[in-house]
Amino acid sequence: MPNWNTRQVGRTALRVTEIGLGTATMAGRRFTIDQATGQSIVRAAWDAGIRYVDTAPFYGVGAAEHRVGDALRAESRESWVLSTKVGRLLKPHTGPGRSADGGLSIFPFDVVYDYSYDGIMRSVEDSYHRLGLAKVDILFVHDIGVVTHGVEGNAHHMKILRDSGYKALDELKRTGVCSAFGLGVNEKEVILDVMEFGDWDVFLLAGRYTLLEQGPLDDLLPLCERRGASIVVGGPLNSGILAGRDTWNYAPAPAEIVDRVKRIQAVCDAHHVPLAAAAFQFPLAHPAVCAIIPGPRDAAEFNTNVPLFTHPIPGALWSDLKTAGLIRQDAPTPA
Repeated sequence: MPNWNTRQVGRTALRVTEIGLGTATMAGRRFTIDQATGQSIVRAAWDAGIRYVDTAPFYGVGAAEHRVGDALRAESRESWVLSTKVGRLLKPHTGPGRSADGGLSIFPFDVVYDYSYDGIMRSVEDSYHRLGLAKVDILFVHDIGVVTHGVEGNAHHMKILRDSGYKALDELKRTGVCSAFGLGVNEKEVILDVMEFGDWDVFLLAGRYTLLEQGPLDDLLPLCERRGASIVVGGPLNSGILAGRDTWNYAPAPAEIVDRVKRIQAVCDAHHVPLAAAAFQFPLAHPAVCAIIPGPRDAAEFNTNVPLFTHPIPGALWSDLKTAGLIRQDAPTPA
């Protein structure tokens, strides 16, 4: 079993394995993950020495939290780190057909956005019941931002978070219910917005700091370094395009993205390095990044990925990518 390095989360005493497990695939958006498959993914990560798991009420409208809890409940709760999310409450679905946000999940719930003090407190209590656990280490405010809510809707939700919800997060950390909190989003802009108020520990940013995209080097990552906040990189494979699939940002990749990935692939091939290995290892070179959390579709895929996390990569690969303009000159690269 690999002995994974751990990294500090922000300025807290919490440490996470630099490779974690993401469970967004249990949302069932593109394929069904049943209970046994979901639990086997979590157990495969555990057996490989992974001790950081991220989940959310939204993933499978409750299914992911159930499966994480069922798979790991017997393990010492002090031996692993769990993050889940707030901002969505699950209410019983009473209409015909499946719930609009449920994907392929069998769970009969509708999503109600609630970033208020009461909503966040309720969300944590509900997560305890789904997980069957009495401790959550990190809380992420889920999918606040313009991408999810639009400009007007986000302004409404952001005011509630700033005036009300943040007080809940601060209280939960102050009283020891959680050890750290932040945002879990797909856009850097909303993280920059909330950095203007409050004291945030860690942000889960999916798909925006990867081998394919390095926009956060302009502003977010330097700001996190100055503030002592950490970044968890979600979607290090950009939802599949960096693993040989055709999806980017959860949709078919446009031609310009496909072309850029082919050029990155060619450099990796010249150095006999799997593209996914470079994609997994690249974000971890930045000092603000504390973990990456790929989300495999089954246990076999996770086990296939394990050797890629430590696959030897020559320094010349990174310099060739920079020379070709395929990654930024100022991007830190693995030693």
